[in-house]
Amino acid sequence: MELRQIRYFLKAKELLNFTEAANQLYISQSTLSQQIRQLEEELGIPLFNRIGKRIVLTEAGNVFAGYAEKSLLKSQEGFLALQDLQELKGGELNIGVTYGMRQTLIQPLISFSKEYPDIKFTIIFGTTSELMEKLQHLELDFALTFAEGNRQEIFTYHPLFTSPMTLVASRNSDWAHKKSVTLKEIADLPLAMPAKGYSTTRFVTEAFGSNGLSPRIFIEINDIPTLLELAKSGNWYTILAQTTMTENDDLITIPIKGKNMIRTAMLVSLKDAYEKKAMKVFHTFLNVT
Repeated sequence: MELRQIRYFLKAKELLNFTEAANQLYISQSTLSQQIRQLEEELGIPLFNRIGKRIVLTEAGNVFAGYAEKSLLKSQEGFLALQDLQELKGGELNIGVTYGMRQTLIQPLISFSKEYPDIKFTIIFGTTSELMEKLQHLELDFALTFAEGNRQEIFTYHPLFTSPMTLVASRNSDWAHKKSVTLKEIADLPLAMPAKGYSTTRFVTEAFGSNGLSPRIFIEINDIPTLLELAKSGNWYTILAQTTMTENDDLITIPIKGKNMIRTAMLVSLKDAYEKKAMKVFHTFLNVT
């Protein structure tokens, strides 16, 4: 059953004349008659009594008309809803964010919402591995993360910007005067690091390993704000991308020298999934920052 056939049926029902209905639909009478006949064959029951040149609705036609009108109305509402999505007058975005990308998200989110106030957001924080799993199960439209290393074929990776890796220390630390540090120097420090599910920890562990070093990691924790509180105490240091940090009177960041100590921020989406108009536009807001 096609919407076209339903429109033809409703126009014939309104005018009770195939010729007039065909004229108003800008089709031939034979086309109209054929389409309604096909509809009746699919339904398995006549919708019109054909009496000479007159047509009259059958009992089945009367019953079907109510449902046909509702069906056409719903299809029109659906078309308008899709039009709203294309014009960003409605819809929603489900975004996954690693903590390291929190600052990257905030200003674009504010700017986008000012321009497109009817778009609703659901924002989920998690580790890179958690967010990739949610993406794969279509629970997110896209994720913002640092996602170097082996890339999965099922995802599309859109680079946004790069950020240097830094040693995060208390402002009262003996290291506060340093302009830069090396991995070899950091290897002797007591470290508190994000839990293993975080891409930052994987990145740092691989960097130490490739230089034949074994860091002294005493604490692993899956909450970055708590991690920063520990660094403030001066008892531990941590390693994070520069963009993870906000202005903080109690902490300093010291760039880490060495090969490949730069991370690339990514917008990651599921390769074969439909990309919403809102997602494409939001991407442009991210690129502006």
